[in-house]
Amino acid sequence: MPGLRASPPAFLLLLALAFPRGSLAVQELEPGSRSAAAAARVALLYRNFQAGSLGGLRALGQVRKATLKNIPESGHKYYLQFSTEDYRTGEDAGNCLATVLFPKKKSRPVVSIKCSHTKDQKEIQEEDNRFYQRIRHQSKPITANNIPDSYGNIEPALEPVWALAVAGSSSIMWEKSTETLGYFLAQVKSVRQWLRKDDFIEFDYTVLLHEIPTQEIISCHMRLTWLP
Repeated sequence: MPGLRASPPAFLLLLALAFPRGSLAVQELEPGSRSAAAAARVALLYRNFQAGSLGGLRALGQVRKATLKNIPESGHKYYLQFSTEDYRTGEDAGNCLATVLFPKKKSRPVVSIKCSHTKDQKEIQEEDNRFYQRIRHQSKPITANNIPDSYGNIEPALEPVWALAVAGSSSIMWEKSTETLGYFLAQVKSVRQWLRKDDFIEFDYTVLLHEIPTQEIISCHMRLTWLP
């Protein structure tokens, strides 16, 4: 389900409530700092997977406010306000308010995120349905390699396949992210569609993730099912 629509007054109220005040363990971060941007991307990875919407995928715009709180028993918690862009068009997609806790123990980040919307929810649903119908009405199962190609190009017929990979791999990247390691989807190395008798569509993917700052390329397999 897409995120909840928040009116401006409610969003400002949430912002006031979410940012901690008067704590000795709280540190104001430069909005342009690498750690603030990395935490915001983790929040968006979580949001993109949970939303399950190809038309509603978002990328990070700008971090507007960032605060770090050291919680001795738990870990480091980031309080963030940032803008987002439509993943495909780069157009303004709305603002988000999020908290990201990187636990001391080796476990996935704990994320809470609320976003406002500039795109109408009906428009997003229609876009999802167009993606879905394009995949469902293929004359034969989709198989492909190297998306995008070595020149950064994606064939129009494979755009829904790439968008699904972005949404699905967001879960892997969110779970693997730490305070010092981040991930980007570099390429779909291979993809194969499985035919189903129900309404779901299903794919096997091998994806390549770019690990930051190590610059390593990590190969991951995922099996993904989707229904708008």
